[in-house]
Amino acid sequence: MPDDISEPDSGVSVLPEQITRVERLPPYNLVMHNDPHHSFAFVVSVLCKVFNYSLEKSNQLTLEAHHKERAIVWSGGKELGELKLEQITTFHEGKFGPLGCHLEPGV
Repeated sequence: MPDDISEPDSGVSVLPEQITRVERLPPYNLVMHNDPHHSFAFVVSVLCKVFNYSLEKSNQLTLEAHHKERAIVWSGGKELGELKLEQITTFHEGKFGPLGCHLEPGV
């Protein structure tokens, strides 16, 4: 009996394994600026409504923006960031208009 037994040729060729690399988009940061015109309570309520943050987290972010002139209030995909930015701008307090925010590429 021969030692080398081979399988019959099926006619199917097998390509070498290919490595697929998925390009991930960088995260974006939604930055809120210090705003001397709007009340502290208004800013906190907007963060609670738009991001569903707790009062504690909303207070912390508002204080950070107040003391450091800006705070990153959200990070994620660009399209969702644009939506969140638009949602923030729909809230107005009297004649002062919307909160000052912008979207920037994350690091």
